[in-house]
Amino acid sequence: MEIESTSSRFIPEGFEGTANDIAAQFGFIFQMLKAPLFIPILNIMVFLCLAMSLMLFIERLYMGVVIVLVKIFGKKIDKRYKYQPIRDDIELGSSAYPMVLIQIPMFNEKEVYQLSIGAACGLSWPADRIIIQVLDDSTDPAIKDLVELECKRWQSKGINIIYEIRDNRLGYKSGALKEGMKRSYVKHCDYVAIFDADFQPEPDYLWRTIPFLHHNPEIALVQARWTFVNSDECLMTRMQEMSLDYHFTVEQEVGSSTYAFFGFNGTAGVWRISAIEEAGGWNGRTTVEDMDLAVRAGLKGFKFLYIGDLHVKSELPSTFKAYRFQQHRWSCGPANLFRKMVMEIVRNKKVTLWKKFYVIYSFFFVRKIIAHIVTFVFYCIVIPGTVLVPEVHIPMWGLVYIPSIITILNAVGTPRSVHLLVFWILFENVMSLHRSKACFIGLFETGRVNEWVVTDKLGDVTKATKPGPKATKKPRFSKIGERLHLTELGVGAFLFFVACYDYSYGKNNYWVYLYFQAVAFFVMGFGYVGTFVPNS
Repeated sequence: MEIESTSSRFIPEGFEGTANDIAAQFGFIFQMLKAPLFIPILNIMVFLCLAMSLMLFIERLYMGVVIVLVKIFGKKIDKRYKYQPIRDDIELGSSAYPMVLIQIPMFNEKEVYQLSIGAACGLSWPADRIIIQVLDDSTDPAIKDLVELECKRWQSKGINIIYEIRDNRLGYKSGALKEGMKRSYVKHCDYVAIFDADFQPEPDYLWRTIPFLHHNPEIALVQARWTFVNSDECLMTRMQEMSLDYHFTVEQEVGSSTYAFFGFNGTAGVWRISAIEEAGGWNGRTTVEDMDLAVRAGLKGFKFLYIGDLHVKSELPSTFKAYRFQQHRWSCGPANLFRKMVMEIVRNKKVTLWKKFYVIYSFFFVRKIIAHIVTFVFYCIVIPGTVLVPEVHIPMWGLVYIPSIITILNAVGTPRSVHLLVFWILFENVMSLHRSKACFIGLFETGRVNEWVVTDKLGDVTKATKPGPKATKKPRFSKIGERLHLTELGVGAFLFFVACYDYSYGKNNYWVYLYFQAVAFFVMGFGYVGTFVPNS
């Protein structure tokens, strides 16, 4: 009895009345902690999210204004830089043309290797002034044999194509590119064009890029724009097209026009080999070796040129699994590179203070970190949180006006998909869960910081009309397991609960948005997005 009376003093009277009701217990604990804990924390989060939203808004507005001014008043690239087509010389012959190396890094690219090799071999350039280097890191012997056979087939047609392999995968893509640059024949090359395995340049690609490098020694990189052969394959590829079109239409164009600096996209670009060497060569310390090289070359004072009307065909990941891996790498890598290079950028003496500010604040901090974190935290945590804690208020300008303007500015890159804006918003909010997580992994160098999973390319596999041999059926639970994504389902369940609560007790009508967002998380959590290609 003494024990019971002693312990009862530590149990609040209201709590005892709800001892048999678990929901009521949680509700009571929540009410006890709301004033001293939840309200202050949520107020701080609202303040931080509004500050980050303002930063992102100013960045988007600034780039929007710049791109309009560039389109109206900006000089064309052939006026900003010296441009003169390279012509035959009677005395020098073909040696008047610079020697160009084409690098095609590959890893088990069974579906697309013929496309990329064929496009590279179809480039128009003097035959004795071009070397095509296929860097095959494939681990599947059958695929390696196919790629080597394809190279031999083009060799028999007089194309200078060389098949290269190595006995390890150290550094992944950057390691393959670095190893390829060590070959003796590369010493005779002036420039190197890089194309990933699913990229198909047009025949005139070199004619439109090399002259800028040839006549302007300060230019280190000429980057072309990506276009997508499968953008209409499914709704997920349409969403990707909207995001990437903004990147190419606005971000790359603004960087090229105002600072002569932008992040190398890892493919569809031509580098001055001497600039690569001066910048320290390829480095595999992060999963964004392309951005790493670009920043180091930019700090050496080199300029970059983006040609927006030069298109190179490529393929978007059309399976959700492949897209998640790609977005992890694209979000984790820049954050990790920022951690490694921020002080190097600050201490650099070759570039102006304004350019340092642009690289650190605009290029890295706002676009690569803030944009991902604020999207998930604000729209999937803070807004639902204010439903449960109505004492915390979000001003209308931060809740509606600024996000709406940012969304409209993002849509300018893909006018044909304006009617899909609502789907794009919901899709991007779901993906921000993985991107923000990847950002923190990169910033703190934990867990999957150096994970490199090559993005699967399907080529024409999803368009095949001839039915192949029937694959052995897997158990139904195995198929379900391949499609389930528990993280998305968990967040979706939280948002659905909050939407129901807001519909019943709330006053702000957030439930309209919350139901839609919860459904988006459920759709992607159950794997009903993109194309689904079961393993045979």
